[in-house]
Amino acid sequence: MVNKAPIDGYVDPNIPNPNGDGDAPIIIYGYTPHLALAVLAIVLFLLLLLFHIFRLYTTRLYAFSILLIFTTLCEVVGYIFRLRSSPPPVGNPYGVINFIVQYFFIVCAPVFLSAAIYTTLTSFIGALSGPDNADGARKLSPLGLPKRTILGIFITSDVIATIVQVAGAALIGVSESNRKSPDNGNNILLAGLAFQVFSFLVFLVLLFIFLRNSKKVMMSTGTAEGGRGNMMQMYTFALVVSSVLVYLRTCFRLAETSQGIGGYASSHEAFFGALEFAPIVVAIGMLGWWHPGRLVGRNGLLSPGMNGY
Repeated sequence: MVNKAPIDGYVDPNIPNPNGDGDAPIIIYGYTPHLALAVLAIVLFLLLLLFHIFRLYTTRLYAFSILLIFTTLCEVVGYIFRLRSSPPPVGNPYGVINFIVQYFFIVCAPVFLSAAIYTTLTSFIGALSGPDNADGARKLSPLGLPKRTILGIFITSDVIATIVQVAGAALIGVSESNRKSPDNGNNILLAGLAFQVFSFLVFLVLLFIFLRNSKKVMMSTGTAEGGRGNMMQMYTFALVVSSVLVYLRTCFRLAETSQGIGGYASSHEAFFGALEFAPIVVAIGMLGWWHPGRLVGRNGLLSPGMNGY
């Protein structure tokens, strides 16, 4: 049986295409994923998973810790399927299902990470304003928004953006497998990423407004200096850096997708490693080391009464 001629795309000259039912005529990644990166990612995310389980046990900050645990679990599953896309005999880089599953989990993981960042902001607002102090919370909260409103807006935005992205990626995989143009799927993916970039940029603006408000409050109450003030600065610094890293990763995904299938960014794994893998590892690691539960969890420095939020 004579195979149809493959559409434009990357084909590894050293790895013959098995041409199975679940194989695309090209390697959809735009390169052959390296075994070493996948193994490194699996090991690091497993270690971070154990670290955040330990933090959950010691701080009892349930919402934040569980979200980070889900983040690391998704990353582990995603990179296991990316491992299955590495060269034979370990994997098959032409397999469509491996591409779709790894994309789904690696894209979904930062959604849980972002949600953890959102809960940290709202926890800090509650801790600094004090329990049952609605007026103090309004002064601290960006634009006076209620904490639940902040969570609702940005978590909903992330869920919508992720659903659109996964749908676009799945359509790309199906189109490539059927030797059809992936442009429609890529455009859907691009729309989801553009929405996510805009949404997280709005969150960053609100985060910096909170930092300004919290500095004013701590200056007025005389808590800006000393142990409590220094601790707050360290943990807010970790929150800001982690947020910027997540935003950097999302901007990379947008730039990569805007170039289309086979673009320069999407056809060089070094960009993926430096701007997708590394920022998420560092962000999760920072939020583990400077875990907000040490401030607002059980026996937290700022608010012992906020147990478990």
